[in-house]
Amino acid sequence: MVVSAGSGAPTAQTALDNVQRYPREAIAIGRQVLAGRADADERSTAERAIGLALRELNDLPGALWHLRRAARTGRSARVRALARMSLGYVLANAGQTTAALRAVGAALPRLTGADAGRARMQRGVVLHYRGRFAEAVRDYDVAVEIAQREADLLLEARARNNRGLLHAHRGHGRGADDLTRSAAIFRRLGLDLAATDVRWNIGIAAGQRGDIVAALRCFTTADAEYRRLNVPRPALLLDRFELLLSVPLVEEAVEVADTAVRELRRRGMASDLAEALLARARAALLAGDLATATEAADAARTRFRRQGRRIWAAFAGHVALRAEYARGTRTPALLAAMVRTADRLDASGWPDPALTTRIEAARLAGTLGRTGRAADLLAVAARAHRSGTASRRAQGWYALALSRRMTGDERGAARALRRGLAVLDGHRAALGATELRAHSGAHGQELAAEGLDIAVRAGAPARVLTWAERWRANALRMRAVQPPADPELAAALAELRMVSTALEDALLAGHPVQALRRSQARLEQRILQLTRAVGGGGGLVAPPGVRALCATLGPAVLLELVAHGDRLRAVLVRDGRASLHDLGPLAEAVRQARAHRFGLRRLVTTGDTASARAGVDYAAAALDRQLFDPVRRQLADRPLVLVPIGALHAVPWSALPTGTGRPVTVAPSATAWLRAAGRAAPAGPPVLAAGPRLPAAETEVRQLARELTAPRVLTGAGATVGAVTGALDGAGLAHIAAHGTFRADNPLFSTLDLADGPLTAYELERLPHPPGCVVLSACDSGLSGVRPGDEVMGFSAVLLASGARSLIATVLPVPADLTTTLMLDLHRRMRAGVPPAQALAAAQRAFDTGADGAAHATAAAFVCFGAG
Repeated sequence: MVVSAGSGAPTAQTALDNVQRYPREAIAIGRQVLAGRADADERSTAERAIGLALRELNDLPGALWHLRRAARTGRSARVRALARMSLGYVLANAGQTTAALRAVGAALPRLTGADAGRARMQRGVVLHYRGRFAEAVRDYDVAVEIAQREADLLLEARARNNRGLLHAHRGHGRGADDLTRSAAIFRRLGLDLAATDVRWNIGIAAGQRGDIVAALRCFTTADAEYRRLNVPRPALLLDRFELLLSVPLVEEAVEVADTAVRELRRRGMASDLAEALLARARAALLAGDLATATEAADAARTRFRRQGRRIWAAFAGHVALRAEYARGTRTPALLAAMVRTADRLDASGWPDPALTTRIEAARLAGTLGRTGRAADLLAVAARAHRSGTASRRAQGWYALALSRRMTGDERGAARALRRGLAVLDGHRAALGATELRAHSGAHGQELAAEGLDIAVRAGAPARVLTWAERWRANALRMRAVQPPADPELAAALAELRMVSTALEDALLAGHPVQALRRSQARLEQRILQLTRAVGGGGGLVAPPGVRALCATLGPAVLLELVAHGDRLRAVLVRDGRASLHDLGPLAEAVRQARAHRFGLRRLVTTGDTASARAGVDYAAAALDRQLFDPVRRQLADRPLVLVPIGALHAVPWSALPTGTGRPVTVAPSATAWLRAAGRAAPAGPPVLAAGPRLPAAETEVRQLARELTAPRVLTGAGATVGAVTGALDGAGLAHIAAHGTFRADNPLFSTLDLADGPLTAYELERLPHPPGCVVLSACDSGLSGVRPGDEVMGFSAVLLASGARSLIATVLPVPADLTTTLMLDLHRRMRAGVPPAQALAAAQRAFDTGADGAAHATAAAFVCFGAG
């Protein structure tokens, strides 16, 4: 955010002094001056103070009204000039940048000394808005020089803040010193609001250089201070949007962009509204909503042109062109437009969007047969690998790889792709939050897909496996970051439990729930802020080769599914060798998997009918033929370790003919499976817990207690979140029977209901020593949210990342009264020394006699994840 300037006469000066401390008080003081017998200049200064305070409170129409009165009211040339200077600043905020330049230009000749410094700074603000960055920096430089000569600390702090923010937006590291010194001066002057604005800007600078965690910490601290000062800052949603998009947290970025558009339109903040429309377009493009991307980009471009902001209009045009390219347009006209836009963005100090456009233009040129043009574009784009943020350098390596592939240098291309992914690995390792690590996989998608294509076309199964593992579930390849003991986070999680319990009670009683839902959303947002601010650490585990996998597989077979364009392929590892197989159309496998899940859910929820069972059997047979017929001979009757693609993570594998009675272990990646298989199980006593409002759960736990040796049993009021998580730490085996809820919007807020409220995946993530084997007898407890890179988020990912060996959980709703028999048989077999996957397969086969559709679906719902 850019800060404004102020000066004035004695009593009105008090109002001006309070503008960035307490803007509401500034308005009250200014009105007192106007109500008295002040002279013309003092009345002008009071009007100016009120206008600037209303700008701080985002009332632009009111601010403009008072500032125009200030410019008319003043008697002396200096006072009128100061009013015009402030008017120019607010006109720029309102998107009227031409009028803003006129106002500030008219003020400058009538001002000297520190006043002239303020006017030069204010003109820099207007030029900043118009995208004339080099001119803006020159005015900021002059303002700083004047401030130091005149010993005007306030002017120096404001000019340094604005100059530092401009450098940060342009990716220049030298802005950090300006921002740090500006914040120190504001604090020394007691200007809390201004100091908070600069802290926010320091967060922007951290985000621009790719330090996501530092940016989140700055934003969290500034948010709390804005709430304390009771000052709204809707335009700051745009800075939060930039940070979300850099991770990228696309769904959240879409929501923030939409909120910014609504708020800024309501407040009449035309300049920021145009930027919010651009944000909406960028988020929609990443989300694949091409219609919204084009519509919002066109609306933003129209507004930017009307405001005289031609460089911003070029940025909006860049988004519209990318949407057209994503839509499948491949024409010379589009190519020419993309090249022109990339050159304009580069010349204007926006290298990152220019880089993206240039790479896509090169791919378009290659499609059109213009290989020379494509090579030239890629040569320019490839320079980006030398410096900048991690995502920028990775894109530079990607451009270099494309360039090398054009010349037939496949090995050189693969080397460049590996370098690019290594850059992204380093960036991801700096993130501590599981959620951020999972979402950041989107950055490597193009690089990994290109490397995979090289390996597939070479027909090299071991290399296909390496490339698939190089990008798949990378968050689980990293050393888990143990969240620090954070009392504030613990308190927020405890309060969320209370609110969630009250919300459920209110829903059951038919009481109003709007206030409780708002409290729940507020607490969830606070938990996100606290967990995202945790720093990363540790390196990555290298993807295993075929030899390392086979040493642990023994007689088992590993089958890793791979999406390659519109085809589904598989790498099969057995007896020291790997083979590559084409499994047919990807879309068909996904369609049959969805039909199969739908049919099984129908058996559980609506009862067993002939048509429902026939539909389930048909989809199961079709999916089984596609996935396993090409590899059936190699599979034989061996145990199977299966690494599915994201779209097939929720398949109930034991319900497919090939999986029936066969030990099947599902893992997010071969790397994750090998790590889990190499862990020693803790030796603590078994833990059995039952949630509330589920009589069958307590029955199940009591019966299991008779089968196990000295278990810790937690039921009724004793099965609280604190008691259960405390018991789980270091347990060899844990079994939780409870109501379960899967949250697709944020799987880490998925829950298991316990006596004092829901246990979330965030709390399991904080276990220092998770159980060796966990059994969750709860609906949908094995479901995962899947993000780019087949990153999985949910109970399974959290437990495997933090050190559990195996998890047996459900990928479907399960009827509580049917699961007890299956669970008892499972635990008896495991107690006899049978590994979890083998015990589950045998228990499922004994339980599902084929006569009862609900029993068939119940047995199928349980899947063994991890080491098996």
